[in-house]
Amino acid sequence: MEKYKSHECLARARGIRYLCAMSTILLVYCTCPDRKIALELARHLVEQGLAACVGISAPQTSVYLWKGKLETEQECQLTIKTTVDRYQDLEDALRTRHPYELPEIIAVPIQHGLPEYLQWVEQCTNSFA
Repeated sequence: MEKYKSHECLARARGIRYLCAMSTILLVYCTCPDRKIALELARHLVEQGLAACVGISAPQTSVYLWKGKLETEQECQLTIKTTVDRYQDLEDALRTRHPYELPEIIAVPIQHGLPEYLQWVEQCTNSFA
C-alpha cells in the first residue's frame, strides 16, 4: 500500500468504482418525536442547502435513560446527507428548531460511495454555501 498516495489511488488501481476515506460527505442522524416535526426539519434543511437529502424513517421505538428515568417513546429517525463544510450550520439549525432539550445529532463520515451520488450531495449543498 505504500506505493499509493491515497485510498482513492489504491481503489482505482484495484478497479473499484467508489470513493474511499477522502470523501467529505457525512450521514447525520437525528431522532424526532413525530413525523410532522421530522418533515418540517427535513424540508428546512434541504430548502436551506444544509442537506442534499433527508430520509425519514417509519416510527420506531426508542428506549433510553433521561434524567434518571427509563423512557420508551415512538420516534422518527432522520438520515441526513450533507458535507463536512455544511455540518456546523446544519447542527445549528437542528439545535434551534428541534423541540428536544437534548436532540440526538450524530455525524458519521462516509468512506465509500457511488461517486456520482457523492458529487450530487456536494453540488446540492455547495450551491448554498
